[in-house]
Amino acid sequence: MHKPTLNGLAPGNALRVALMTCALAGAGANAVTSTYAASGSGLSEFKRCQLKSLDGPTRRSAECATFSVAENPQEQQGRKIDLYVARIKSLSPAPAPDPVVLIAGGPGGSSVEMYLNYSRAFASVLDERDILLVDQRGTGRSHPLSCSSDLSSLEDEASIDESRQAAQECLVELDGDPRFYTTSVAVQDLEALRIATGYAQLNLYGVSYGTRVAQHYLRRYPERTRTLVLDGVVPPTLALGPGIAHNAQTTLDSIFERCASSKSCATAFPTLAADFSALGERLRTKPPIVPYAHPTTGEPDELKLQYGTLAVVTRLLSYAPETASLIPYTLQQAANGNYASLTSQAVNILQSLSSTLSYGMHNAVMCTEDAPFIGAIDTAALNQTYLGANQTEAIVAICELWPKGVIDDDIKSPLVSDAPVLLLSGEFDPITPPRYAEEVRAGLSNSHHFVAPGQGHGVVARGCIPGLVSAFFADADVAAVVEAEKGCIDRQRAMPFFVNSMGPVAQ
Repeated sequence: MHKPTLNGLAPGNALRVALMTCALAGAGANAVTSTYAASGSGLSEFKRCQLKSLDGPTRRSAECATFSVAENPQEQQGRKIDLYVARIKSLSPAPAPDPVVLIAGGPGGSSVEMYLNYSRAFASVLDERDILLVDQRGTGRSHPLSCSSDLSSLEDEASIDESRQAAQECLVELDGDPRFYTTSVAVQDLEALRIATGYAQLNLYGVSYGTRVAQHYLRRYPERTRTLVLDGVVPPTLALGPGIAHNAQTTLDSIFERCASSKSCATAFPTLAADFSALGERLRTKPPIVPYAHPTTGEPDELKLQYGTLAVVTRLLSYAPETASLIPYTLQQAANGNYASLTSQAVNILQSLSSTLSYGMHNAVMCTEDAPFIGAIDTAALNQTYLGANQTEAIVAICELWPKGVIDDDIKSPLVSDAPVLLLSGEFDPITPPRYAEEVRAGLSNSHHFVAPGQGHGVVARGCIPGLVSAFFADADVAAVVEAEKGCIDRQRAMPFFVNSMGPVAQ
């Protein structure tokens, strides 16, 4: 089957990407209140456990529990779903009463998976505080709204009709009502969990889509939010859609420009932009069938390498500096008829996304919180980007039949708060550029925005940033973190470009 194009902010974990018969009746309710936040715990006893990655060998000792909540928060005696909760206990014998809560991106990503991949970035938090993890409803181990997936999403460029058909098929598969898997319900879950665990307040770290959740929790529960760290910031006012293509194009242009200004890269790839255009035209008119070995089984397989594949790979490789450094070499090899690197990246990317993202939850959020607010689409302008208008048009087409979910009336309003907030951006972020964080910061009177030079989407693990974030969670003092930074973030640099299969060379 054809799977819908990935429309949102994912991947939540950029470093590991080297890299829906009919809609349910009824629209969602507005102005949601915390119906079940005080209606009884539903939290099982925490027990020792091993957190294990869903798609890799990573493990981490923790305490785990399940948290039973009503699928429809307005029907407390109705169907229940279990949320997966994990707690990494502080090393302190008397930990602070307010844990750090990590909120993953996507939408559709798992917070547990994110922690497993970035645990080192948060290690010093444990000196004083617990880390509390909950896979948001519909993701990871919390009643995931998953759809069937295979390599067809990269083998074919799905038409709008095919995207609609895929959405209908996905809706039939879902074990849940997608109207209740939105941000407005998720923040109720988080507040109910805070009450059940007895914590006084929460310190929130959100990345990508997770910044939307974190901001809305602050809006709903300001007295329960001690600090916020927003990494790869999504403004509440933003409707994801057309900006995806424009931002991606800006980042790709910057890669071409940086290559042209690098002696070694410019020498190895003197016509990179022209090569990309020529390759794209070739894949549109005569896509090759490329054999490859399956990355998990090793069995021989083949991929029809179409333009859509090139666009997806290029976009997702640009998320992190390590993978962005591969783009010139990968494009030039493919332009010369050697498709091995491009095919390998395509298959690896699909493997990662298929195992870590819940597409039903992804669509539940996009079709409730983004598509209804897109407005008129400037197709001509979008078609000037390498992603084109197809992605935005697919979002609208899917969401015409996808049920609209629960949404608070003010979720799209600018956030105004005096809570301590750190905002983090990567200079070359292809999905949430630094100007988005500046837009959000306008309403935050006690905040600071750090931009990491040469970096991409999600920078919490870069250079001195983990230490600064840990100090911020410890003291909740924005000014002190700004003073402690002393220019260390500005010392970050983009990865040098690979000029051959062996890697970069000295300038």
